[in-house]
Amino acid sequence: MLYSSVMKTPWQSGFTRLTCPVCGQEFGIHQKQTFCPKCNSPILAGYDLSGLKKTLDRDEVALRPPGIWRWSELLPVFSPQFRFNLGEGSTPLLNLENLGAEFKTRTLFLKDESFNPTGSFKARGLCVAVSKAAELGITNFVIPTAGNAGGALAAYAALAKLGAHIFMPKDAPRANQLEVEMLGATLHLVDGLITDAAREARSMAAENAWFDVSTFKEPFRAEGKKTMGLELALEFEWQLPDVIIYPTGGGTGLVGMWKAFDELESLGWIDEKRPRMVVVQAEHCAPIVRAFNDKAERAIPWENAQTIASGLRVPVAFADRLILEAVRKSEGIALSVSDEEMIASQKKLAAAQGIFAAPEGAATLAAYEKLTQNHWIHAEEKVVLFNTATGLKYL
Repeated sequence: MLYSSVMKTPWQSGFTRLTCPVCGQEFGIHQKQTFCPKCNSPILAGYDLSGLKKTLDRDEVALRPPGIWRWSELLPVFSPQFRFNLGEGSTPLLNLENLGAEFKTRTLFLKDESFNPTGSFKARGLCVAVSKAAELGITNFVIPTAGNAGGALAAYAALAKLGAHIFMPKDAPRANQLEVEMLGATLHLVDGLITDAAREARSMAAENAWFDVSTFKEPFRAEGKKTMGLELALEFEWQLPDVIIYPTGGGTGLVGMWKAFDELESLGWIDEKRPRMVVVQAEHCAPIVRAFNDKAERAIPWENAQTIASGLRVPVAFADRLILEAVRKSEGIALSVSDEEMIASQKKLAAAQGIFAAPEGAATLAAYEKLTQNHWIHAEEKVVLFNTATGLKYL
C-alpha cells in the first residue's frame, strides 16, 4: 500500500453538529470550539446518520484502503486536502493463542496500537484533531502530555507545516522528549505531573493564542480514537466482542469507542449488543476506579499520583462523567493493578507472544488475569485487550 501524506478520498463527511452531552447546547461546526463552558464538559461531534444509512454500505467501506480515513463519512473533516495521513489506523487484531492456552480460552485478542505512527494510539486522535483544526485555519497548537500525545502532535504538526508547543513532565521517558525535539516542535519540560504541565500550557496558550488540543478540551481527538471501535466491529464481522479491557488515563479511546458503537447501530451495521467496558488504572493513580466503587458521578482528583505507566499517571480525567457512564451502561467494571503486576504482565506478554507492550498495555493483561480468577470473565467470552504503545518508548 502506497501512502500519500494527504488522503484525497472523495468520501463526504456527514458531520453536522457539536453538542454538549450534559446540557444539550449546540455549538457551531465551522468555528473552532473547545468545551462547554456552562457544564465544564467535553462536546461531541454528531453526524447525519439517518442520511448516511441510506447511502453508505458497510461492505463497500470494508473494501476501501486501510487506515482511519476509510471512515471519512464518520469523521469531521470535510475537505480531502486536510485529511493528513502517516499510515495511522488499521492496526493488527491478534489472537493471543499462546496465552489463551494458559487461560484455557481461544478467544483472547489484543489490538496492538504500537503499529501506529509515533508508536502509539495517540496518532489516531491527533491526526483528526490537527486535520480538522487546519481546515478551520488554526496554525499553532499546544498540548500537555505524559509523553506519547506530544510526539503524535509534533508529527502531524510537522506534516501539516504548523506550529506545536509540547508541555511534558521532566521525568517523562527520554524517548518521548527526543521524539518531540526531532519532529521540530517546541518542548517545554515541567516539574511535576501532567496536571502541572496543563497549568503551564494553559497560561502560555492564553498569552500566545495557541489552540489547546488537551484531552477532551476540543471535540475531535475523540473522533480519531473512535476509529478503534469502528475497526473492531469490522474485524469481528460486525459482531462486537463480549469484553473490552482498556487502560484509562484521560479515557478518550473508551469514550470514543462507546460513541462509535452507537453510531454503527444507528447505521444498522451492528445490533444493540455492547461489550462490557473495563477501565484499568494504576494502583496509585486510580480516580475513575475510586469513583466507580463509590458509585459517584464524578471522580475526585488523585493526590500524589505515582506509577511507571506515564499514560496512566493522570490524576483527574476531564471526561470522568462520560467514562463512568459508558462503564455502567455496559455493565462493565473498573479496577486497578500495581506496577509490579504491570511489569510481570509485560514480561509474560513479551515471552509468550512476542509483543513488547507499553506498561499501560500490559496492565490490561494483569486485569484480565484478575477478572478470570474471580470469574467475572469466562473462558468462552471474546475479550479484547488494548496495547496502547510500544514498550520501546519507555526505555
